[in-house]
Amino acid sequence: MNTKELAYLYDLYVAPDWNERFAALIDEHVTLPERGRVLYIEAGTGGHVIELSQRAGLETEVVATDSDAERLALAEAKTTLIDEGAMPAFQLGQPDVLPFDDSNFDVVIANASLVAADLLPDILREMTRVAAPGATVAVAFPSYSSFGEFYSIYWEALASTDDSSHAGIVESLIAKLPSIAHIEQLAAREGLDEIQTWTNREDFEFASGEEFLQAPLIQNFLSESWLESLPDDGTRDQARANLISLIDDERADGTWLFSIKATLLSGKRGE
Repeated sequence: MNTKELAYLYDLYVAPDWNERFAALIDEHVTLPERGRVLYIEAGTGGHVIELSQRAGLETEVVATDSDAERLALAEAKTTLIDEGAMPAFQLGQPDVLPFDDSNFDVVIANASLVAADLLPDILREMTRVAAPGATVAVAFPSYSSFGEFYSIYWEALASTDDSSHAGIVESLIAKLPSIAHIEQLAAREGLDEIQTWTNREDFEFASGEEFLQAPLIQNFLSESWLESLPDDGTRDQARANLISLIDDERADGTWLFSIKATLLSGKRGE
């Protein structure tokens, strides 16, 4: 699947469901300035940052970045369909290497919900660098114990493959998810004050194991990191078949769900 097709899948299936869970946390806990500059990192196909920009008004400049050019193209196209109100300026940029000067924004927001967890320290460092003294820095991400129901079944699925030693992969996946204590330590190390965190449990339901694995969120955006450590396509196919069987056994005649801990960390850059 090419990047343009992935961008459309993101817009149709990921943005309205997955992203909205993290956007709700941002809306509830991040206050936009009446005037000033706001940076939104990993804005995806633009739905949430366009809402924020219109809410902030004409005296607040909103800049949005995303690491995917095709997603940005869809975001920019949306702004042409809106007749009035402030619009964000979109710019291609990696979340861990931001294309901006130091001390440039009054609020810096990142939706790191689909970013590799090991990039979070660099993302926080960059967010703090481009934030002005006293600015709010806020990052949303899935925290430790997310995907617990899936990891339990995934361990069993790998233990049932021809080489059960692969089951250890699950432990490394669990360990990669940042705990709240760890992310707070990272924020403090970068010089943020007034650090706060909020967490919502979010559930995702599926009618069958096959529906779970074929859902665009899973198939195109989450399962790649789950399966990439397996040695070959044959092992991956066996793991998928085991997952379908185990999920269907567990759900019986009902639905199967997995949950995440959607977390938002916020702090102020020191003066």
